[in-house]
Amino acid sequence: MSLPRSAEPASGRVRGVALLGSTGSIGRQAVDVLAADPTFRVVALAAGRNAALLSEQARLLRPDVVALADPTDRGTLDLPTGTTSSFGEAALIEMATRADVELVVVGTGGVVSLRPVLAALAAGKVVATANKETLVAGGHLVMPLARRLAAERAAIDGRDPLASPLGWLRPIDSEHSAIWQCLVGEDLASVERLILTASGGPFLDLPAEAFTDIRPEQALRHPTWRMGDKITIDSATLANKGLEVVEAHWLYDVSYDAIDVVIHPQSIVHSAVRFVDGSLKAQLGSPDMRLPIQYALTHPDRRPSPAAAPDLATIGRLDFRAPDESRFPALRIAREAGRMGPRATAALIAADAIAVARFLEGSLDFPGIPRLLDAAVARFGAATDIAPDVDALVGIDAEVRAAFATVAVR
Repeated sequence: MSLPRSAEPASGRVRGVALLGSTGSIGRQAVDVLAADPTFRVVALAAGRNAALLSEQARLLRPDVVALADPTDRGTLDLPTGTTSSFGEAALIEMATRADVELVVVGTGGVVSLRPVLAALAAGKVVATANKETLVAGGHLVMPLARRLAAERAAIDGRDPLASPLGWLRPIDSEHSAIWQCLVGEDLASVERLILTASGGPFLDLPAEAFTDIRPEQALRHPTWRMGDKITIDSATLANKGLEVVEAHWLYDVSYDAIDVVIHPQSIVHSAVRFVDGSLKAQLGSPDMRLPIQYALTHPDRRPSPAAAPDLATIGRLDFRAPDESRFPALRIAREAGRMGPRATAALIAADAIAVARFLEGSLDFPGIPRLLDAAVARFGAATDIAPDVDALVGIDAEVRAAFATVAVR
């Protein structure tokens, strides 16, 4: 489905965009949004290995350059005249720092995205990211850059949207987009708690003793969202919500004790903020990722969207309950890793990637996912006096993946 084309603003100014991870779930939806809005021009596209889809996107968007992570696929690229190609990790950094790029959209997974995010911010680019590693592993590196940029802009004009760190590092996750929207115009000092909502996934009411029998095809049947395989499995284990707790800590500079998780099966309330006066502000919307993608691109403006607004009378009821961390321990493990520090969260997210891959291939059962997370955090997450830099984070990621690629986890 394509978005309706928005009216071009009177200024006629067009913003250059680099889209990293264009062939994944987030990337494909970002292409829909960008292709429909004439105020953006995609000048750079990057993908992993899907050369056929990348070629199709290039013919639609006519970027100046595309990049593939795997150079062995270069022979299958079919690009329009005027579009060049590059390969490898260095290409992502080049794209993210181009002079004609104002906005970098990050839909890639993995710690590989951390270098281009840091390079983009250092070059004064706005970054809209759905990449978990950016904050879960690298929040201690990324957020100081975003705050510095915001402080520089605030010294010029404190009313400028870029005078906030969230003007520079913009979350694409529906939950973090919801909190961000709830905080617009609010003083962070008046915030008492952040409330992240979770659908609960397909096994919300399944007895724990049945978890060992869960098969990948069952875990991939999410009741409300249509997402990529990795995030769908993370939703089923509640690991995704644990990673979002860590992200919220960094994005909004709040303590872990002030971040709650609430199960909300309808996926209409995307998250909420509770203020010191006892009031609660929530953002509601249909479960459609194009909405948070579009908001991250157009902030502080809102533009027409194809997603249907929720009809509360038709929905009828909105349910909420506390998460059961005895059946879904990944949520607790992630919160504990966050309190331990960036080595632990880097180990956590690397372990989650390998655990989900092993579950999907059949070498790890469903309860084995949180067991592997727990083991990785315990083994690699010890705090040190020196916060890990990018090279150290990449090293932790590689060590965790190697250590748990095949070993049995009990």
